[in-house]
Parts: sequence; structure tokens; C-alpha cells
Amino acid sequence: MNVSKNELIVLTPVFEDADSCRQLLCELKSELGDSFYVVAVDDGSIWRPFHDRDLQELGVAGRVIRLPRNVGHQGAIAFGLARVAESIHDVNTVIVMDCDGEDRPADIPALLKALASEDVDVAVAARRRRSESLRFRLFYFIYKWIFRAATGRSIDFGNFMAMRAPSVRRLAQQPELTLHIAAAALKSKLRILKCPLDRGTRYCGESQMNFLGLVLHGFRALMVFAEDVLVRVGLACVSVAFLAITGALTALLLKVLGYATPGWFSTVAGILILVVIQTGALTLMLLMLTGVLRNSLIEDPAASLSLPLDTEGN
Repeated sequence: MNVSKNELIVLTPVFEDADSCRQLLCELKSELGDSFYVVAVDDGSIWRPFHDRDLQELGVAGRVIRLPRNVGHQGAIAFGLARVAESIHDVNTVIVMDCDGEDRPADIPALLKALASEDVDVAVAARRRRSESLRFRLFYFIYKWIFRAATGRSIDFGNFMAMRAPSVRRLAQQPELTLHIAAAALKSKLRILKCPLDRGTRYCGESQMNFLGLVLHGFRALMVFAEDVLVRVGLACVSVAFLAITGALTALLLKVLGYATPGWFSTVAGILILVVIQTGALTLMLLMLTGVLRNSLIEDPAASLSLPLDTEGN
């Protein structure tokens, strides 16, 4: 991949959305001229794949990496970042954005301006105004609250981001990258600056992501911080168990002093003992799940590139 003549690299995943990607490239060319290089990762599309000839017809420099199977939106970006990291130069800047129009090319200059500071490694788009339904925004608010409570961190940005070459190389080495790009960026310890930007509207068609897919996407962000979640939930379980044991001892004391009515002590003690057993079982399950996630769900994006990718002669 020859990107030495183009300081700006635009990485975008494409899945059954070639028309939107073509429109995105037209807007990029209108906004940036010819000073960018596109890396489009076709995520195993069957009906509407994106090809190198689409780039050639539009007069856009770049290449298309076609994955042999669908690995998901986050996986496709991880593949692309790992491949870009192999040949990137220190003068390059990488823009990661979706091709459906919700990440607007007109906002790229704002991200690049934020990235100009020496104290910033990654500039991300924090959504100021969203075009989704009220139900989506309500669940998104709940998700952000749960994420903050479970991990101690705030996540209010997605995949639309700009980063320098060293940041790309560091992020590409994050084993959690295939799970959740934004969460992996948080865990990488890179210095992130959030830029308040509005979300655009889709060029055409409907989103491939349904409600269940969004829920899974949210859980994957929690998986990135599995250890932190385990510690916080474990502390909560220990606190509940301590209160339950304290309550059981209090009930026993009342029974001994003769303040308990017949059958009251047995009922209360049984409930509190059940609470202790359940909290212990939950903690054990979390320990097991953390090990499973670390060993099987997190895939090294660099190692994944050993798959037989179709790069259409490039």
C-alpha cells in the first residue's frame, strides 16, 4: 500500500453499501481535493460489494481490502487499522469514519485542527446532536450510565476519529480492537480530545445494525474493561454479602432476646443466607467469564491479517 504521497488516509468499512461509499468519496473529494488516500474495507459483502474500479471511476487514490467473510463493523475497522499500521509513515494522519453519511466529511477539518495540538493523540467526534429516535437516545443514555458505573470511565464517542501515525501503530496493537474501537482507544491510554460535532443523516438505505446488535455492541465495550467490571461488581457483591450476614446476625440476636415472632427468624435467616450464596455464585461466574473472554473473544487484529484477503491485485 503506497501512501507516501498522501499525508491523509481515510479508513472506512463497507458492508453491502457501495452506493453510500461512492457518495462519501464524492463528498471527500469535494472537501479535501486529491490530498487523501482511501482504504475501504469491504466486510464480506455479497450483494453490493465495493471494488477498486469504483475508486478508479471516481478518480480517488486508494485501495479496497475485501475480507473473505463478514467480521462485523468493529472487526473490519480493526483489520484496516492493522493493515494501515504496517505501511504508514510518520507524516500520515488517519481518519476513521463510516461510509453511510452519519460521519460527515465536512467535520474532518475540525478533527484535524484538534489533532494539531501536541497534547492530543486522538481527536474524536462526541455527538452534539443526534438524528436517531427518542427510544434510541433513551437507551443510549442508560448505556452510558451503566458503562460509567461499571468501568469508572465515560464513553460518548464512536468510530469517527483522527490520529497520527504513532497512535495508529499503538492502537493497532490493542488486542481488544476487534471488540470495540472506542473502548480500545480509551484503554490504550492515548490522549483523547473530544470534539462536539453533529451526527449527519444516512445517504441512502437503512442501518444494518438492529436493536439487538446495538445491545451486543454495548456489551462488547464492557468486555474491553472486563477486569474493571469484575472488580466493581465483586465489591458490590461483597458489600451485599456483608449486609446480609449482618442482617442474619441481627435476626439471631433478636431471636435470642425473645423479640422475634414464631417463624420470623427462620424466614429472614433463609432469605439472607440465599442472598449470600447468590452473590458468591455471581462473583465466581464473573471470574470464569472474564477468563473466557480474554482467551476466546478477543482476537489480535494483526494476527488476523493472516487470513487470505482479496486485495484485487494490489
